[in-house]
Amino acid sequence: MALDHSLVGIRSEPVDRSWNATDAILYALGVGAGADDPTTELQFTTENTAGVEQQVLPTFGVLAAAARTGRRLGDFDPAKLVHAEQAFELHATLPVAATVQVTSGVTGIQDKGSGALVTTENTATLDGRPLVTTRSGVFIRGEGGFGREPGQSDTWTLPDREPDEQVRYRIRPDQALLYRLSGDRNPLHSDPAFAARGGFDRPILHGLCTYGFTGRALLHAVCGSDPKRFGGMSGRFSRPVLPGQELVVSVWTGADGPDDALFRTSTADGSVVIDRGRFRLR
Repeated sequence: MALDHSLVGIRSEPVDRSWNATDAILYALGVGAGADDPTTELQFTTENTAGVEQQVLPTFGVLAAAARTGRRLGDFDPAKLVHAEQAFELHATLPVAATVQVTSGVTGIQDKGSGALVTTENTATLDGRPLVTTRSGVFIRGEGGFGREPGQSDTWTLPDREPDEQVRYRIRPDQALLYRLSGDRNPLHSDPAFAARGGFDRPILHGLCTYGFTGRALLHAVCGSDPKRFGGMSGRFSRPVLPGQELVVSVWTGADGPDDALFRTSTADGSVVIDRGRFRLR
């Protein structure tokens, strides 16, 4: 079996992860901040605007808790791996610059028949206190069939009413080339030949870029653009986004509790790209 099942339940040793103001700005630009109007969202896209204090987009927390551990999931074709789900919880507001200590571990490997779902959890601490916890899953095609028990199903239900908020964002044709500068250099998002190996006609947008666009929509629609109110979000990537498409983020406030919201992200033609979305205020 190409996957290393012995990794399940083992946590890594702490690894340092650092970022600075420029990294935070580059990430914000990578998920579309200021693209429609460069004079808006200046708190995320500049560090020296008069009367504006620089802040960090909450979804940067997923990158803040990412660190290389030197461990590999196994021996398989990386073109067969796609991001399947992502969640994160902020325990405090992200600083503009910091060095955190990150631990990570594989929490499960589920047999999905046509492939395997590998789930992981990372925790970043700052000065000994939790800053952000992330949980993610990747689907690896062709690595299923090993007979393990499938995971539990989510009880998420689409509200039977119109969304309370809808936010639309246009994805630039070169968005993936800009987003990859924040660290994810997977050629699936830039190299046509590599994308073809994965079964795609052209390079696709990073799942976490779509996730970041969605997080921006939630920040402005639910949190009044205040990162201190953003507690966390989760969602499943249901199909890829192509650079140049338009995203529509639909939000149902209070649908999962008084301080929570449900959301779904689609393309303009109605194709769902992030499903079963949950958001929590802090």
